[in-house]
Amino acid sequence: MIDNVTFICEKVDDDKRVDLVTLRHLKNRTRAYVQHAIDEGGCLVNGKKVKNSYRVKEGDTISFMHLEEKVLTVEKRDIPLDIIYEDEDLVVINKPRGLVVHPSNGHYDGNTLVNALLYHIKDLSSINGVVRPGIVHRIDKDTSGLLVVAKNDTTHLFLQEQLKDKTMHREYYALVEGVIPHTKIKIDAPLGKDKNDRLKRTIDVKEGKEAITYVEVLERYRNHSFISCRLETGRTHQIRVHLAYIHHPIVGDTTYGFKKQPYTSKGQMLHAYKLSFIHPRTKEKMEFFAPLDEEFIRVQNLLKNL
Repeated sequence: MIDNVTFICEKVDDDKRVDLVTLRHLKNRTRAYVQHAIDEGGCLVNGKKVKNSYRVKEGDTISFMHLEEKVLTVEKRDIPLDIIYEDEDLVVINKPRGLVVHPSNGHYDGNTLVNALLYHIKDLSSINGVVRPGIVHRIDKDTSGLLVVAKNDTTHLFLQEQLKDKTMHREYYALVEGVIPHTKIKIDAPLGKDKNDRLKRTIDVKEGKEAITYVEVLERYRNHSFISCRLETGRTHQIRVHLAYIHHPIVGDTTYGFKKQPYTSKGQMLHAYKLSFIHPRTKEKMEFFAPLDEEFIRVQNLLKNL
């Protein structure tokens, strides 16, 4: 399919991001596809190259040109995978800390989970296109733990529906700053994009999307807490923003927590340890657990002895 589209922005498009406006005019394309085309100069606004963050104005003329397939080619890479479970429909992965889930702006060096999946797994769903084959949900680069990957489109859609109706359950371990006095907390605070940094999220009561996190304190140390978090919703950076919101940011999170950490850690101490869902073929409930990684345990022992 060749995407060569020219259109004039209407009033409804005013002050919206150019990538989102353009996406509405293309068929069966992902946002990642559009963003890459824009980065490569394949999208002009009034004849000029723009960034994805450009806010269009009513009357702007957008010319979108087909992004050559070579730009969206994702190569296979022999990166080791910790496969917890696999069958003909899906695979459950224990993602290591430091591994990006899929290629995106700034992460096209071939060292992502998708590159590894293409090497180790023969079939992956096509729902999310070339850049994110099989990817049903994500966790951050420096978060370790469980992910389910779909091998076919039927499985992908079935799992995706469970995310929407909240029947897929995900639980995390985290080390946070400070001693949390309450044993159990419900954080109900809507999340939206940070207007000053498109890569960050923030609490946005007026325009944000519903975000609910349940927190339980498992251990208390002198200056820190070891907790578990259960997601009712799955917004980008949800746990990290919510914990910072209650003034207990995650240890090692320099984005939402302390800019300077008093101890060295490889990213935020957040681990997706439990994942459960209904299998698309058997309709049976499946539940998986992933042990803490060495880095989390190292930092945890350090905090215990402070």
